[in-house]
Amino acid sequence: MSLAARIEAVRGSFHLDVDLDVPSGTVLALLGPNGSGKSTVLGCLAGLVTPSSAEITVAGRALAGVPPHRRGIGLLSQDALLFPHLSAAENVAFAPRSTGAGRRAARERAYYWLAEVDAVALADRRPGQLSGGQAQRVAIARALAAEPDLLLLDEPFAALDVDAAPAIRGLLRRVLKTGPTTVLVTHDPLDALALADHVAVLNDGRIVERGPTREVLATPRTAFTARIAGLNLVAGTAVPTGLRTASGEVVAGIPAADVVPGEPAVAVFPPNAVAVYPHDGEHRGSPRNTADGVVAALEPHGPVIRLRAEGDGWAHGLTADLTPAAVAELALEPGSAVTLSVKAATVAIHPAAAS
Repeated sequence: MSLAARIEAVRGSFHLDVDLDVPSGTVLALLGPNGSGKSTVLGCLAGLVTPSSAEITVAGRALAGVPPHRRGIGLLSQDALLFPHLSAAENVAFAPRSTGAGRRAARERAYYWLAEVDAVALADRRPGQLSGGQAQRVAIARALAAEPDLLLLDEPFAALDVDAAPAIRGLLRRVLKTGPTTVLVTHDPLDALALADHVAVLNDGRIVERGPTREVLATPRTAFTARIAGLNLVAGTAVPTGLRTASGEVVAGIPAADVVPGEPAVAVFPPNAVAVYPHDGEHRGSPRNTADGVVAALEPHGPVIRLRAEGDGWAHGLTADLTPAAVAELALEPGSAVTLSVKAATVAIHPAAAS
């Protein structure tokens, strides 16, 4: 039940032009900033948005021009959108009934999927009697009960509280192992890591990065991907020893095998690789990469404090992870002048994504 799609769509001044290839039974995550085209892609696949031109094939069947209800596609959004006048079991049974199944077969399929999502105990409840997490479990069961050839997930955890989201994420991870081909839209890298085999990163209506999930998030080529992956990224031009920034500074690092000197490249390194010293203070060791900046923000980040810097050079926008004790010892606060240093051995140089 593979998906192959080439979609062009124009909405006002926005132009979408993407191609997707999702092998049967796998999950593709679409990542990208707001307005990049993720929801437009799902709308075109589902038949809810009319593209300028499209070639969409699911399980060998061409879908361009086919009405939404005949596409064999399931759509799950961040809101459960259950019918308020039906019980949970009746909501789930509605899906197979809408595809022609008889009452008895639809009821049996409804209870099968309610069991799969650990929600049989909720079968007789109306949506108004369900919590957000419970309603989303029922919505997942309804989407899968239709036995879709393609499942579309549009930010399925966005409306859930912090306690419900991990449980629903784990549930989807389990059912999608043997489930239909799936396209997932999310802003959360954890969703992509937990559920997706591959990711595609959209920006301004184009796919700028794609590949296996862990590979893309570990070696980002765009600022957006680096940000959601929690990594620092400095753009510039590849040189034999690393990368030269637009301002002429060289960031030393270890080039990947596919880096070509003179071509656009990015330097990537984690926040815990960045050491912070008071400006004009003593620097321990001999890091090859140093830059001056100013503390823009200090925010709790799990057990550490994440410092965000701003400045005129490549230090602008960098993040560094410090212990609370280090922040206190250095007397850091927004506006403090600092020097940031990064050892070359912690910096990976990769080709930049094509713009």
